[in-house]
Amino acid sequence: MSRRILVTNALPYANGPLHLGHMVGYIQADIWVRFQRMCGNDVTYVCADDAHGTPIMLAAEKAGVAPEAFIADVKAAHAADFAAFGVAFDHYHSTHSDENRRLAESIYRNLKANGYIASRFIEQAYDPVKEMFLPDRYIKGECPKCGTADQYGDNCENCGATYGPTDLRNPFSVVSGATPVLKASEHYFFELSKLQAEVEQWLDAADVHSSVKAKLREWLDGGLKDWDISRDAPYFGFEIPDAPGKYFYVWLDAPIGYFASLSALLGNDQAKLGQFIGPESTAEMWHFIGKDIINFHGLFWPAMLKGAGHRQPTGLSVNGYLTVNGAKMSKSRGTFIKARTFLDAGLNPEYLRYYFAAKLSDGVDDLDLNLDDFVARVNSDIVGKYVNIASRCAPFLNKYFAGQLSARLSPATAEALGAYFGARPDAVFKAYARRDYAEALRQTMALADAANQWIQDVEPWSLAKLIEQGGLGPFRTKTGREVAFGSADAVRTALHEATTAFIEIFRLLTVLLTPVLPNLAAKAAQFLGDAAGRAVDAPQLGYTVRAFEPLATRIDPAQIKAMIAASTESLAPSEAPKAKPAKAAAAAAAAAPTAAGDTHASIEDFARIDLRIARIEHAESVDGADKLLRLQLDLGPLGKRQVFAGIKSAYPAERLIGRLTVMVANLAPRKMRFGLSEGMVLAASNDDGGPFLLAPDDGAQPGMKVK
Repeated sequence: MSRRILVTNALPYANGPLHLGHMVGYIQADIWVRFQRMCGNDVTYVCADDAHGTPIMLAAEKAGVAPEAFIADVKAAHAADFAAFGVAFDHYHSTHSDENRRLAESIYRNLKANGYIASRFIEQAYDPVKEMFLPDRYIKGECPKCGTADQYGDNCENCGATYGPTDLRNPFSVVSGATPVLKASEHYFFELSKLQAEVEQWLDAADVHSSVKAKLREWLDGGLKDWDISRDAPYFGFEIPDAPGKYFYVWLDAPIGYFASLSALLGNDQAKLGQFIGPESTAEMWHFIGKDIINFHGLFWPAMLKGAGHRQPTGLSVNGYLTVNGAKMSKSRGTFIKARTFLDAGLNPEYLRYYFAAKLSDGVDDLDLNLDDFVARVNSDIVGKYVNIASRCAPFLNKYFAGQLSARLSPATAEALGAYFGARPDAVFKAYARRDYAEALRQTMALADAANQWIQDVEPWSLAKLIEQGGLGPFRTKTGREVAFGSADAVRTALHEATTAFIEIFRLLTVLLTPVLPNLAAKAAQFLGDAAGRAVDAPQLGYTVRAFEPLATRIDPAQIKAMIAASTESLAPSEAPKAKPAKAAAAAAAAAPTAAGDTHASIEDFARIDLRIARIEHAESVDGADKLLRLQLDLGPLGKRQVFAGIKSAYPAERLIGRLTVMVANLAPRKMRFGLSEGMVLAASNDDGGPFLLAPDDGAQPGMKVK
């Protein structure tokens, strides 16, 4: 029976561009939505910009525009980035909308009518210059524990202490620099404590990961505290009904934005909306969020919904944080990467979808984007395994059999092919269903590995060569198996059966990869024709494919370099002080090494050098250069590079071909008058001779990292 499912993503805050850390949760949700639709389920997928709050008000003021104009520009950029990464919402909205205002006011009034809203006076820090109350993060001062200056009003980044803004020494307003004063104001509170039992009951039944449940129960064990849901003017948001100058706190109306986006999608049809959010709704409601906001979605939100008479969520899917190269994203290292910067570097966004999916389990673990591994895995899995099957076999099918798969297979081939279908795809689908994408892709690539090994064993290119030569064999495969045929027709039949089996496996893999790689799968479907959407419980035979065209290209490491360069922000002052020539020269001399070997290089300096094994595919002299050789280097999964090396005096070019060497792989490309040099090979020399090209021991493979 088909399921009806509402899926939402955490709302991105409308004060800046998306970065790759944001994309983890959205890609995770989009994959699940696509999978559920493949299974025939009715899925509605919505999201919106979170557009209210003090930070947006101040950012718009700094930009010299109205908040409405500011958030409109950000929303357009967010929507474009999501679309580029294949995150296909049915509707993308804003919390600053008529739908959200109406729903927020309705839920608030219901909570008030049901006895869950109270008011009381509280004292807060107030900026006497800007004439506004200050959130904790807009107050700085000295840490009351360790005395460190310039710390925020809620915690110290030096010693880790937590405190209130009134505990700071010598506090000042981040907005104006003025010393804050305490001022009383009436605030409105949602009395969460009255709904603790209902939240506990919801949590027991909800589909939430055990580690997330454990964390939520810690808060519940301490007792739910009443929640301040109001803010004083000036504030960018919705004014609270019957409370002039008071505004809903951003976290009150933000999750209601899910319903507002859904309402806009449904043409504000209240009956249809009620089928999703009414207390008797039979639809499922899933929220995909980051682990930093589980308290809002696992405590406040289900309490709000229960208190206002709406249904509660079916489940929460929670993702961890993103690190890059094993560390927190850093602007100085170029690893704080915006989504648009990734796209501008010419990188295929589906490759990032694949890499994230390959690391996303059904848990809440953090995910590391190792850029070297990203290049290697994508080039190996997508290009070298999946696409490789079609690119190696389709030309034979097109050339010798007009693209038509065989209608019959021998018992042996049918049995071997049948082993790929049925239970194995079912295991992949079960992994997708529980959002264990890492397991789904592991099993999918295991099928691809087995298929590529089968291709190596059969060697369809050798069969095609026999056809061209009019021979019957025997020929010896690379595995040492001797193959012979009784007739020319037998050779053709063997090639036809083999290519049929391999294209069917490619079709199966295309179906399994569709949730992760929708655009690539669509291109593959054009090649597969009418058979693209057929079932995967058994092989399909006799259909015709179209002429094969290249489907995917390898990542060029130069694209990664360009992305990092575009993401790097210097920590040095923007303008260095000007020194007198003599002093400048003295400073330069002091900074220079004073003796051979006295370079003062740190381990961090050395760690930045990316040394790789490379195979010299081609070498030739360079016209007009007495010392240079032009080398074409193969770095395996990292692609190929051209390097100019000053080693002509020591090595004839032809002696270098096929040899392994070591190169610096992360040098910026250098344009020379002979062409572009994309790295440096390592060599040694001394007074007695050289250069001597460095070479690894036997067993090293191109692309290996030298440690």
